[in-house]
Amino acid sequence: MTPTEIIIHCAATPEGKDFTVADITRWHKARGFRTIGYHYVIYRDGSIHTGRAETEVGAHCLGHNSKAIGICYIGGCATDGKTPKDTRTPAQRTALRQLIADIRRRRGNLPVYGHRDFAAKACPSFNVHKEL
Repeated sequence: MTPTEIIIHCAATPEGKDFTVADITRWHKARGFRTIGYHYVIYRDGSIHTGRAETEVGAHCLGHNSKAIGICYIGGCATDGKTPKDTRTPAQRTALRQLIADIRRRRGNLPVYGHRDFAAKACPSFNVHKEL
């Protein structure tokens, strides 16, 4: 895959709770995916974990999977697990900026979008265009 854009997602998980690539992989497989749909997942502690290889087509945004690198951060919902909320920790905010900069260094100055730019969802629970 030759990416032409980066799409940011949230895991839509409750604020303050930790989840892993293995958890998301399990959820995505239950939905019929081969494996996790995202290329990267940013944990609450700011650590960056690989999902799919960047060379693989993702499964994270209908109509864009063949051309987009998908990045997901853990969180995105209030403690009720339903209400959209920007729950990113300071470490996640830093890691997201660093990951985007790294991808752009390697792949060119790719535009960055939020999932909500392409779907009727709150995801990633913040305005990508104002912040990134």
